Amino acid sequence: MSRARTALLGALALIAAGTGAASAVPADVGTNAVASIPCTVDYKVQNQWDTGFTAAVTVTNNSAAKSSWAVKWSYAGNQKVTSGWNAKITQSGAAVTAANETYNGTLATGSSVSFGFNGSYSGTNALPTAFTLDGVTCNVDDGSGGGGGGGGTDPSGKVDNPYAGAKVYVNPEWSAKAAAETGGSRISNQPTGVWLDRIAAINGASGSMGLRAHLDAALAQKGTGEEVVQLVVYDLPGRDCAALASNGEIGATEIDKYKTQFIDPIAAILSDTKYASLRIVTTIEIDSLPNLVTNTGSRATATPACDTMLANGNYVKGVGYALAKLGAIPNVYNYLDAGHHGWLGWDDNFAPAANIFKQAATAEGATVNDVQGFITNTANYSALKENNFTINDTVNGTSVRQSKWVDWNRYVDELSFAQAFRTQLVSVGFNSGIGMLIDTSRNGWGGTARPAGPGATTSVDTYVDGGRYDRRIHIGNWCNQSGAGLGERPKAAPAAGIDAYVWMKPPGESDGSSTAIANDEGKGFDRMCDPTYTGNARNGNSLSGALANAPLSGHWFSAQFQELMKNAYPAL
Repeated sequence: MSRARTALLGALALIAAGTGAASAVPADVGTNAVASIPCTVDYKVQNQWDTGFTAAVTVTNNSAAKSSWAVKWSYAGNQKVTSGWNAKITQSGAAVTAANETYNGTLATGSSVSFGFNGSYSGTNALPTAFTLDGVTCNVDDGSGGGGGGGGTDPSGKVDNPYAGAKVYVNPEWSAKAAAETGGSRISNQPTGVWLDRIAAINGASGSMGLRAHLDAALAQKGTGEEVVQLVVYDLPGRDCAALASNGEIGATEIDKYKTQFIDPIAAILSDTKYASLRIVTTIEIDSLPNLVTNTGSRATATPACDTMLANGNYVKGVGYALAKLGAIPNVYNYLDAGHHGWLGWDDNFAPAANIFKQAATAEGATVNDVQGFITNTANYSALKENNFTINDTVNGTSVRQSKWVDWNRYVDELSFAQAFRTQLVSVGFNSGIGMLIDTSRNGWGGTARPAGPGATTSVDTYVDGGRYDRRIHIGNWCNQSGAGLGERPKAAPAAGIDAYVWMKPPGESDGSSTAIANDEGKGFDRMCDPTYTGNARNGNSLSGALANAPLSGHWFSAQFQELMKNAYPAL
């Protein structure tokens, strides 16, 4: 999401960096301006609708350490705070006071605290123009509404949304494969992720481009503008503990190998000043932490491999190490993988997932400041927005949540899940300015099978199944799904809280082989990629819905690429 903020520039004057921003400049700004600013307040409207809004506030204390704190501001309009989190918020007329909770009263010199709230309004939602911290006036860092644009910087020098105002790297290897397909030139210029999914990929395996080659190509594409390069960092010990198609090469106990032979070499290359002008987005270890939530312990979906990774802590340690090493590089933006709505959207997964992400983000020297945001639906197929039914619908008195497809989930699509999960992540301590990415590479579900309206109201199942865009047999199916189509094209700041829609999974690259194929890439055979497989607990013992004759994961799958183009939505 955009979190356009003011920055101290030139002579350290405060400049508003977004529409509707307000700034208050202390009278003594000068060569010692940083020391003279006692506190900063970053007030952002994250989401706004006809009569309400959600706001996030981050307060930074530049004065003596505090054991308690209170922030005050006044509204010029009729805004009313209706509920809040991470602060005790009271309001008298236009005046608002936000005081610490018992667990976050300590505010050291140079440290920050974040809280948020929902509010109501009518007319205009004017931004507050002045804030105080314990009676002392703070400068206003900025308050830009909505979820679009934004190119301000935070104190680390990172921009708020790396995708805003930037081109995104087009991988020439993927582009050539796409262009060689009949009709492929229609999308061969789209940006896709570069997958570092084994140690050999860093220098280039089997004649393919290595990391430096991709970064050099990105510099060539960049010209005089800004350029984002998207990397998937994906080689944890005991990787993909609940599946086999993408099992990795590093053993469950080999955390030191992961650090020294995988993350350290990547960090060394990304730290090269030659690449300092690039904005490097990293997707950190897809599927790993969500597996610890849903596939461990007494759950029917548990696997011994996931229990092992939970017990030895190497997923948490590995992710923390990667975040710390890569997050220390000024032009690297870490986005941590957060599964998808059909994985973590249930009540018993939603909050626990946020908690384990916080645990990983504060392990091995990492802090929440090393996390720019999160990505959902990576290499998956969950529909971006289901328009034909909502979670609040009922059919003959029965809630949509009771349908076999939704199965008590609180979310029916990725956009609603990503926006809600972002709020949950902030509530457990992630920075209020984090943004979300959604992988839309294969979730369009267009073509002739795309429903034009809701299903019949005979039952809640006919209503949902007849209207849903996502045509999978079961929401747990993930491998080379039949009938899938290209989704929304990559786009910066498309919705509130969303930094970008991305194609992190390159369309046309297989999820896994339909049958066992001998290989030296550490990739196993997962029956979920076999179209004859009748399933397991994770997909409700349903058919896999996978395409036949698929190659190893990551290898080019022409038949799938053609089907994705045929079923693209928006259509090509």
